[in-house]
This record gives sequence, structure tokens and C-alpha cells, in this order.
Amino acid sequence: MTDAYEQAVTAADLAVGDTGPEVVVEDLERRDFVTYAGASGDFNPIHYDEPLADAAGYDSVFAQGMLTAGFAAHAVSDWFGLGNVRSFDVRFEAQVWPGDTVTAVAEVTAVERDGDTATVEADVRVTNQEGEPVATGEASAELPAE
Repeated sequence: MTDAYEQAVTAADLAVGDTGPEVVVEDLERRDFVTYAGASGDFNPIHYDEPLADAAGYDSVFAQGMLTAGFAAHAVSDWFGLGNVRSFDVRFEAQVWPGDTVTAVAEVTAVERDGDTATVEADVRVTNQEGEPVATGEASAELPAE
């Protein structure tokens, strides 16, 4: 996963169309799904048991949706600061499979100043290595205006 990022300090640093730092997670492995299961308590075997996933009609095991949402949340909180995030919504678009590389990024859609503070709205998307969306959503953050 990417480690370095530039956090927005004030709304004056942002304009509609700006994109934040990308969170890139390369070559996801089954063990990532198992590790997430342990951290989250989501032990649905469809995420780690290949014969069960096959019997359910899937090509393979696949990532938990909330793992994918976590990548999106990581992009948002890195950029705006966790304490500044006021809302975060995500929709799952497609499965994330072993071997996939995912990229999460947020893009500013609105900046509304109100005195000393501003609300920043952003679209959030997570795509796979083919550029296909696997999760989309919206987030808002409250930042100092200047």
C-alpha cells in the first residue's frame, strides 16, 4: 500500500476537480482476505474457502466488500484527516479477486465556505487493474476555510 500522502490542510488548498493521493494495493492475496476476516470478524468462508466459493458459482474466493470500502476510506482519511471526515458512503460495484491490484482515490466535487470553516464534498472510487470500478461513493469533510 502507498505510505506517503499530502494531507489537505485547509479548504483554500482545494478546488473542484482536484484529486487526492491514490491508495494503491497491489496483487491482493487470499491471505489478505483471511487477515481482514480476523481483523473484522467477518469469517464468511466464501472469502477464503475455494471449494465453497466454487460451489456457490464464483470463479474463486473474493475480498470482503468492507475491505474494499476500507481502501476507499483510507484514501479519504489520508487526504482530509480522519478527524475532519463528516460522512462516508460506499456502494459495491464488483468483486475483488486474488491477484487484483486496486486503486482508491477521491475527487473534490464541491467546496462550500461558511465563515471560518468549509465543507468539502468528494466522489470516491476504487478501481481494479483494468480500470473497472469495484466500489464508488461519496465523502464529506469539514476543514478550516483558510
